[in-house]
This record gives sequence, structure tokens and C-alpha cells, in this order.
Amino acid sequence: MAGLTETLARHRLVGLDTAVFIYLLEDVPPYAALARSVLESIASGAVGGVTSALSLMELAVKPLRAGRADLADEYEARISGISNLLVAELDRTALRRAAEIRASYRLQPADALRVGACLRHGATAFLTNDRDFRRLDEIDVILLSDYLEHDGLIDDGQR
Repeated sequence: MAGLTETLARHRLVGLDTAVFIYLLEDVPPYAALARSVLESIASGAVGGVTSALSLMELAVKPLRAGRADLADEYEARISGISNLLVAELDRTALRRAAEIRASYRLQPADALRVGACLRHGATAFLTNDRDFRRLDEIDVILLSDYLEHDGLIDDGQR
């Protein structure tokens, strides 16, 4: 199997699930290193990235629950400041695409909105760790967990 960087390089634009940002911002092992690598590839222009504006809402929840509006603001600024990453608004085209996805695959509303926004902007891959997305035919679903062993982040004894 190719490494994650090689897999992403096959695509012009990759959609990102909120989990990718959570792994990086909250330094979640062993995924933080993969998330960092992906976002560095996007920032360098090796591949384009897109995520739904819904991700900004989801990233703000934990800090806001902890009374840390400043941290919620920092997370939003960090994500919004990544070069070559589009934070896509949910316009009518994205909403309709999400409705089609939800009708066809019975995804949860937030999941359908996330992938609908990415498809609306032309993403051909969606990076996540949620196996439910594997049902989709419209987009190449890439699971971070599939790359842990290949990219040397865990060995078989850590699973």
C-alpha cells in the first residue's frame, strides 16, 4: 500500500473531516502526526484541501464547554489560516448535494453536510477515520487508520 502522502497526491482536491483537525489541535496520538503531515501537504500546495464550515462549529464545542472562547477563536484562526485549504460555506448547491447523499446512503445529517460541501467544490477524496463514509461511491474515502502501520506510526503490537 502506498503511504498517505502518495495516496493524497493522486487527487487535486481532498475533503477533510473534522477529525483530522481534532487530531492535530488536541495532539491525539497516534493520529496527530498523520494529520500534521496532511495539513503540511495542503499548506505547501502539494494538494488542495476543502472542509465544511461545519468543522469550525464542531471544533469550537469543546473549548466553549470549558469556558475557553479564546481557544475556540484560536482553533478557528489556525484552520482558516492554512494556505490552500478552503473552508466551504454551506450554500444551496452543497445542501442539495448533502440531501442526495443522505437520501442515498442514510448518513447522519452532519456527515452528509460535510461530504456534500466537499463534493460541491470538486473534492475527489475525503479523509476521515469514520468507516461509515466508505459506503459512498461518489468520492474516494481515505481512512487515516489505514496508514498508521504503513507510515511507521504504530506496529502490530499497538493495535
